[in-house]
Amino acid sequence: MTAGKVGMFGGKFLPCPHMGHVYAMIRASTMVEELHVIVSYDEEHEKKICAGSKIAHIPPRVRLRWWSQLTKDMPHVHVHAVYEQQTGHISDWERGAEGIKAAIGKPIDTVFSSEHAYTEIFRNLYPEAKHIVIDANRETYPISGTMLRTEGVMKHWHMLPEIVKPYFAKKVVVVGTESCGKSTLVRNLANLYNTTYVEEWGRTYYERLGNCEDITLAEDYPEIAFEHKYHEKVQLAKANKVLFIDTEAIVTQYFSILYLDKRQPVLDEVARLQQYDLWLFLEPDVKWVNDGTRSFGDQQVREKNNALLKELLQEFGVTFHTISGNYQQRLEQAIAHVNEMIEKDPPH
Repeated sequence: MTAGKVGMFGGKFLPCPHMGHVYAMIRASTMVEELHVIVSYDEEHEKKICAGSKIAHIPPRVRLRWWSQLTKDMPHVHVHAVYEQQTGHISDWERGAEGIKAAIGKPIDTVFSSEHAYTEIFRNLYPEAKHIVIDANRETYPISGTMLRTEGVMKHWHMLPEIVKPYFAKKVVVVGTESCGKSTLVRNLANLYNTTYVEEWGRTYYERLGNCEDITLAEDYPEIAFEHKYHEKVQLAKANKVLFIDTEAIVTQYFSILYLDKRQPVLDEVARLQQYDLWLFLEPDVKWVNDGTRSFGDQQVREKNNALLKELLQEFGVTFHTISGNYQQRLEQAIAHVNEMIEKDPPH
């Protein structure tokens, strides 16, 4: 049905738009000639709401960005951020309504929400508009922002839009010197958690060239780090709650030092910018295997290199969990750490 010409659908959408919001927005978009989605915000008040919750405060610009992505292929849907101070008085609503009317810039004849309780308020704020309530009982998508904040997003993963999920997906990076089982562990974990992973791009890079130690150049390592970060972003968009990653920029720097005795500032900068939720460090206590791209098989050399890598990680303030033992023990230890991380569902 056509309800009107200019519609408004607003909220804090804190911590993020969920599928209930998306459902209401799409339904509303079919009833009016143009729909305006309003992301209202008062960051100081929002931080109080989020204090002690499972999710840290997410800035309004991020929430606005999500709505922009959700509606980018809907030319008649427009998204605005409007400051609405929250002091607990009805005057907050009145000032907020003035800001919304100014942002839209034309008469609003339809207001959408999922709350019957708002009818009287909207009648006073938008006297020329009708209030249409969509799925008040949340039967289609039984979810709310309060549930996400108090119970965490992992429990309600299926209620998050796809464009929101990468923000909350946990990133687990597995590091260690060569031939310590990183690739095997990362693939096994990805399969066990039914999710995606990022392979060690340095290995792929040199396999493509057909050799490693004899032909490596200084400029290879920044390229390896940049390509690796690109693949992290690609796989994070497809991850199911957690993404597993084989090596990162500090390990890339470590190999630049080993092969060329050269420390590269650009790799240090990448290392300072990267963020992971869990670091797993594999000790070199499994058999060294020469796969054609490895050079440091002597156990004393492995131990020396292992210490160097730990020093680099500590230099960057990385807190890591050490994993050792046979492959079964490594897998069990890794699973325990990953499960603990997911169950805590710590703030992003």
